[in-house]
Amino acid sequence: MPTFVLMKFPNKLENKIQFRQEKKALRSLGVDNELIDFSSNDYLGFAKSEAIFNDTHQWMMDQKILKNGATGSRLLSGNHSLYTLVEKELTQFHQSESALIFNSGYDANVGFFSCVPQRGDIILYDELIHASIRDGIQLSNAKAYKFKHNNLYDLESLLARYSKTTANSNNEMYVVTEAVFSMDGDMPNLKEMIALLKKYKAYFVVDEAHGLGVFGDNGCGNVQGLGLENEIFARIVTFGKGLGCHGAAVLGSKQLISYLVNFARSFIYTTGLSPHALATILTAYNYLTLEQVGFQNPQEKLKENIRFFIQEVKRLALKKRFIESTSAIHCCVISGNDAVKAIAQQMQKNGFDVKPILSPTVSEGEERLRFCLHAYNSKEEITNVLQNLSIFVNKLKQ
Repeated sequence: MPTFVLMKFPNKLENKIQFRQEKKALRSLGVDNELIDFSSNDYLGFAKSEAIFNDTHQWMMDQKILKNGATGSRLLSGNHSLYTLVEKELTQFHQSESALIFNSGYDANVGFFSCVPQRGDIILYDELIHASIRDGIQLSNAKAYKFKHNNLYDLESLLARYSKTTANSNNEMYVVTEAVFSMDGDMPNLKEMIALLKKYKAYFVVDEAHGLGVFGDNGCGNVQGLGLENEIFARIVTFGKGLGCHGAAVLGSKQLISYLVNFARSFIYTTGLSPHALATILTAYNYLTLEQVGFQNPQEKLKENIRFFIQEVKRLALKKRFIESTSAIHCCVISGNDAVKAIAQQMQKNGFDVKPILSPTVSEGEERLRFCLHAYNSKEEITNVLQNLSIFVNKLKQ
């Protein structure tokens, strides 16, 4: 065995790790398990679909596409013909003028928000917005201000205040929210937000990461499901949740897509997705609209499970602990990292893969168990996991 001489680790970094340990908030990587899944974002079961895997492979063989990698960035050698095919499918499915695929939802959000809002522009964002959007905003030259979560009154007060600074200039206002919030599972009132933004002439950006595959006809997402696609400046759709594969796309006008190709650094300076990843996206979209005789539509099964989960929460007198949600994400607030980790560990020992969400990912006192529902969860599994939760929650009261 070779001998490794380790360099001294920087004190500042060591102190930050120790601080996380003291707060019981140090993260570590998990491993695959055989527990009943209430933690993954694979809402429709596409990630583990053998049929999608086989169909993707067969399609690539039929098309004689035998490449393993993209070979370079899309602006150099990596713009495989599959990109054109998949992006055309995205525009048709999502009723968008144009689409641009990024390597991930994180890349799409960082790329968009770091380059679209300009110096002097104003970004107004929901206080619970995803970290990828926050990171993109930090890289931009625009000024950014948060509004209270899903609070239209607070949003309008900020719109009124900052519209005065942009009214007589070339500066713009951008408002960003999520179609479904990943840590709460709740949703904004998109129709009322659009009415406000029209009043103050602001551009609207919606992250559809947790809406795609779950809401709207054939899982088209919240915006399109409400018929609002023509009122939105940009939609970000992510394939790693409901579609069970990898990558993301920005949907918008041809001008917007041309701008991103020229200025979004997370698009320009990275190797493209592999042809296999693109073919999987195409197959997954085909399965959103595929009618299989004798099988229940996965979106309908998911909606049925969501309704049943909510009913069981009420029946077991757990409603006060849960954040109100009609999405596939349901969160039970259990304050304190120690307490929520202990309950999660007990539930995992009983066979349920339920993950704790700790501070600082959420605010102190708002720690929670996050239940992700899927088309493949059975009603018996849902009842059992909530009965287990009820037992452990009741012990907290003693």
